Amino acid sequence: MTENILVSAAWPYANSLIHVGNITGSYLPADIFARYHRLAGNRVLMVSGSDSHGTPVTVRADAENSTPVAVYERFHTGFLELFQKLGLAYDLFTSTHTENHIRTSQAIFLALQENGFLYTESQQQWFAPNQNRFLPDRYVEGTCYLCGYTSARGDQCDNCGELLDATQLIDPRSKIDGSTPELRETKHFYLDLARLEPGIVEFLRQRESYLRPNVLRQSLGQIQANSLHGRAITRDLDWGVPVPVEGWEGKCLYVWFEAVIGYLSASIEWSRLEGSPDAWHDWWTEPRTRSYYFIGKDNIPFHAVIWPGQLIGAGEAFSQIFEERPHAPLTLPYDVPANEFMNLEGKKISGSRNWAVWGLDFLARYDPDPLRYYLTVNMPESKDTDWDWLGFVHRNNDELVATWGNLANRVLAFAYKNWDGVVPEPGELRSGDESILAAVDAGFQEVGEHLKAVRLRAALNEAIRLASEVNKYLDTSAPWFEIKTDKPAAATTVYTALRCIDSLKTMMAPFLPFSSEKLNTYLGYQQPLFGEQFTETVADNLGAHQVLRYRPGAAAGRWEPSCLEPGQALVQPAPLFRKLEESIVEEERARLGQ
Repeated sequence: MTENILVSAAWPYANSLIHVGNITGSYLPADIFARYHRLAGNRVLMVSGSDSHGTPVTVRADAENSTPVAVYERFHTGFLELFQKLGLAYDLFTSTHTENHIRTSQAIFLALQENGFLYTESQQQWFAPNQNRFLPDRYVEGTCYLCGYTSARGDQCDNCGELLDATQLIDPRSKIDGSTPELRETKHFYLDLARLEPGIVEFLRQRESYLRPNVLRQSLGQIQANSLHGRAITRDLDWGVPVPVEGWEGKCLYVWFEAVIGYLSASIEWSRLEGSPDAWHDWWTEPRTRSYYFIGKDNIPFHAVIWPGQLIGAGEAFSQIFEERPHAPLTLPYDVPANEFMNLEGKKISGSRNWAVWGLDFLARYDPDPLRYYLTVNMPESKDTDWDWLGFVHRNNDELVATWGNLANRVLAFAYKNWDGVVPEPGELRSGDESILAAVDAGFQEVGEHLKAVRLRAALNEAIRLASEVNKYLDTSAPWFEIKTDKPAAATTVYTALRCIDSLKTMMAPFLPFSSEKLNTYLGYQQPLFGEQFTETVADNLGAHQVLRYRPGAAAGRWEPSCLEPGQALVQPAPLFRKLEESIVEEERARLGQ
C-alpha cells in the first residue's frame, strides 16, 4: 500500500558554509531515505530551506557591516549550488524569508494563543548599554551554569547539549564586542510547555520503542528529570517574523519557535508551486502519514519536545485561522532520527578555525558519490564518528572502486565486447547461478528494512556485502576463462552477473545516485531511476528568492529484483569511480586550519 512520507531535513543557518559534519548529520540521511521511498513507490515530500531569520545571520551581518538580507541571500545561493552538486533531491528547498512562511508562522502563533497555550510575562534580558539594544540569546556568550563550559551560547550549551536560560550564564559577554551586558526588564510571549507536557509525554511514549536512545535521552529522559516550564517565544528584534499582535511592534517570533514551522510552510509553498494548493494536507492532516525529521543531536529538544508541543497546542485552530475553514489537527512527527556529530582528524569541526571539510570545496576536486559513500559508511548514527582523509581514500579505493565499481565495469565491458553489445542469452541456470540470484534478490527485503528503520549504515553495508558475494561467484565461475572453452556456459555466468549488478544498482541508488544512473544507462534502460533537480525563482512582496525543486521520474516503484532481458542492448561502459592516490591525504590535511 502506498504511503505518504514527509521527509524534513534540518534548516541550515544562512550565515556560514556547509561542511561534511552538517551533510552527514542531517541533509544526506534525509536524501537517502527519500530516494529509497521514491523507488519503493511511496508518495514522498522532502522539504527544507535556509534559516534566514536566525540571530547568527544578524551577528554575521553586523560583523560584515552588511544587512541580514544580503547575508542570507549569499549563503542561500551557495546552499542551492551545493545541494544540486551533491544530488540532494528536495521537492522544495526554500527560505524562511517569504510571505508564506511569515503567514504560516503567525497562524501557528495565533492558534496557540486561541487555544490558551501562550501567556505574557516580563523577564530580565541582557541589554547592551553601549549599543542601546536588547541582546538576543545568541548574542550572549558565557560560562554554562550546568557544566562549566566557558563558551556556552545564551540559548544552548554546545558542550552538554542542555537548553539554557541566558540570564543565568556566568560571566556573560556580548558576542558583538565582548562588553559586559546588564539585565533589564522586557515583556514577551511564552509557550506554556508545562500545560503541553502531558500531550508531549504521551507523544514520546507512543514512539519509545523505536526512537533512538539519544533522542529519548534528550526528550523523555529530560522531562522526567525536570518538568517542562514556559519558554519565551518572542524577542526584541527587527529581523524576523513580526509578532501578530497589536502593540507588539518591534518584536519578532523567536527563531527557535519560528524555524521549525518552516517544515509546514515549505510544504504549503510546494503545493502552491505545484498548482494544487490543498496538496499539503496529504502530509499534514492525514493521520496515516509518516513524517521524519532528520537533524543533528544539538537540535533534538526543538524537534522531539517543542515542535510536537507546538503542533499539539495549535490543534485544529491552525487550519481555521490559516484557511478560514475547519480541518483536522496537524500530523505529529513519526520519528526524529537524530545523528550524533562527525569530528575531523580527531578534533571537533570548527568553522572559525577552518578546521572543516567544506562541501563545495570538496566537490571542486572530487566526485559526489565517493563523498556520499564515505559519509554514509561513517555516519554518526549512534555515536560520534571521525572524518579521516586516509580513511576516505581507503574506503574509496578498497570498497567503492575495488568491490563495487570494478565488479560492474569488468562484467559490462566483458559482455559488451564478447556478445555484440547485448545481454547474452543464458542456458539453463545452474545451482550456483540460482543461489547468487536468490541471495541478491533477498537483499531488497533486508536493505529495504534497514532503510525504512533509518539504519542507513547497515543498509549500505549489506548492499556492499552482496557485491562482494557476486565477486566471489565470478571468481569461482571465471567467465573470462570459461569463454575460451564453453561460450554458452560463460554466457550463463555473465547473464547471471548482469542481473545481480542490475539489482545491486537499484539497492545502491539511494546512496550513490550519480553512478547508479550511469550504470542504469550502461545496462540499456531508457527510463532514469530518479527525476531531475531544478531551480526556480519565486517572487512575493518581500522580493524574489530562488528555490531548489525536484521533478519525479517515471521509474518510481522499482525497488525490486532485476528485470534484465536477454538481448537487451547495452551501452559501452566506462569506469564508475576513480582510484585516489594516497598523496592527496597530506595535501588535504595541509589545507586544514589554514
